[in-house]
Amino acid sequence: MEELIQRRLRQLFHDDRIVFDKSRFTGGLTNYNYIMNIQGTEYVIRKPGGMTNQMIDRSIEKVNNAIACELGLNSQCFYFDEISGIKISIYIQNSKDIAHADPCKPENLRAVSDLMKKTHSSSKDFPNIFDWRMELDKYEQIVKGLNGDFFFDYTSLKKQLFDFFDRHLQNTISVPCHNDTVPENFVIDDKGKAYLIDWEYAGMNDPNWDVAAYIIESRLTVEAINALVNDYYGQFPTPEEVLKIKGYMVAQDLLWTVWALIRHYNGEDFLDYCNIRYERFRRNIRTITGEADCSIFDLVKD
Repeated sequence: MEELIQRRLRQLFHDDRIVFDKSRFTGGLTNYNYIMNIQGTEYVIRKPGGMTNQMIDRSIEKVNNAIACELGLNSQCFYFDEISGIKISIYIQNSKDIAHADPCKPENLRAVSDLMKKTHSSSKDFPNIFDWRMELDKYEQIVKGLNGDFFFDYTSLKKQLFDFFDRHLQNTISVPCHNDTVPENFVIDDKGKAYLIDWEYAGMNDPNWDVAAYIIESRLTVEAINALVNDYYGQFPTPEEVLKIKGYMVAQDLLWTVWALIRHYNGEDFLDYCNIRYERFRRNIRTITGEADCSIFDLVKD
């Protein structure tokens, strides 16, 4: 893959002297991103992570990425190869992701809320549906294909989650969603403009999924949760919306646990990440099924 990236860089910039430089790593879990200065412009070069060709439809991502750029939500894309998954974007100068700029800071919460609202209210639909149960099944099949194992109580706890959704979360809606609203994917430049990057999981989904993702991935405080939801919904969310947020928080821990199992059985260092997410899933499925009045924060706190 690194040799392929280097060949593409040389072809795109018509310079056989270019060497794929990984010295400026800028993060990533699904993929690995590096900043390079090429001919006076700084770019973010994406090296696809292991097994992502089986987990992500890059042709759909290419479409969704372009829509997000057109709407002014995303950073500018310079090159996208839907076969290899290599992507080159213009680096947002003097920027900082919200994970490092404090995900609980009031102005950052407003920026996150604004970007989610712009995404969810877009008149341009994505061509695909993000259904977490279908994604989970796809990931499970990949784990089985790698001869991997699941946790001893995986099947029974997954059934409890499915039963919870079947009883309580039938009334879902479908709008354009990012579906991976971790704080690292929100970027703010030195002029205060905010961007939402990395649209590979984007698709039509219930918007409460994105709200839930930011809350649990950022481990928001009670005060930050209240500030975010009040800004996003315009008031404190309804009981139905609160139930969706809680359900999606638990579902995400299960989904990304199995995602991490794929990376683990592919020989990558994801076991600790997997264990942390599954332990929280194990705790929280018991919480939401046993304590109907538990708060959103009850599912975040350690």
